Amino acid sequence: MASLVYQRVIKDLTKRIFAGEFAAEMKLPDERHLSEEYAVSRSSIKRALARLANDGIIFKKRGSGTFINPLYLENQSLFNYEGSNLGITDNLQMAGKKPGIRLLDFAVVPASQTLQRDLFLQKGEFVYQIKRLRLLDDQPFMIEESFIPIKIIPELNREIAGRSIFNYLQTTKKQAVTKSFLTIGAAPATVEDQKQLNLKVNEPVGTMAGIFFLDDGTPIEYSFMRMHYQYLKFNSFVEIDKT
Repeated sequence: MASLVYQRVIKDLTKRIFAGEFAAEMKLPDERHLSEEYAVSRSSIKRALARLANDGIIFKKRGSGTFINPLYLENQSLFNYEGSNLGITDNLQMAGKKPGIRLLDFAVVPASQTLQRDLFLQKGEFVYQIKRLRLLDDQPFMIEESFIPIKIIPELNREIAGRSIFNYLQTTKKQAVTKSFLTIGAAPATVEDQKQLNLKVNEPVGTMAGIFFLDDGTPIEYSFMRMHYQYLKFNSFVEIDKT
């Protein structure tokens, strides 16, 4: 319950920040006022602000207060992870646009040697090969090809694959996808990219490849994503630990 409280504060504060509510001074109210405003404990406020600071949305200036990072506002990332899993559907936050999924292909194939290595599978095991088109307000922005071991979700079908698979796992099997390793790059757009993402011949795509893990450390999915270049924005906040 405590985690839900601080996540609610994060969600609402983030919404207010991007709505420009604090634009005049670029400064948040102090912890006491936020605690009273949200009717939650100071510890919940501290936790929410720490998360926003770790994400680079705000920063604290000793003796002066908590300020909003203007560079973050100018370069809003497509993904803002604040839910209980790392699913794209849950974490897409692009100016309030509604995410959607269009299933392009669904098949069962033998795991390649690379997938056996990446997903810790044995020779002869099979995986689902799922290709989906990701949408924002019905506009395509990403082609996603995923490989999921059959043994983890033996009942997976086209209907489930047309929705959030990670949400399905969480609600039916009480398993959350909480870890990932992603590599980000860029590449020339293929003919399929141009067709599905409405790109011109000379326009590039952003690429992301990675492995997603359940909270117990089990690798559940290898994904390769090709994204319209205008959405390839990721923010990074680095702080050196001086202790």
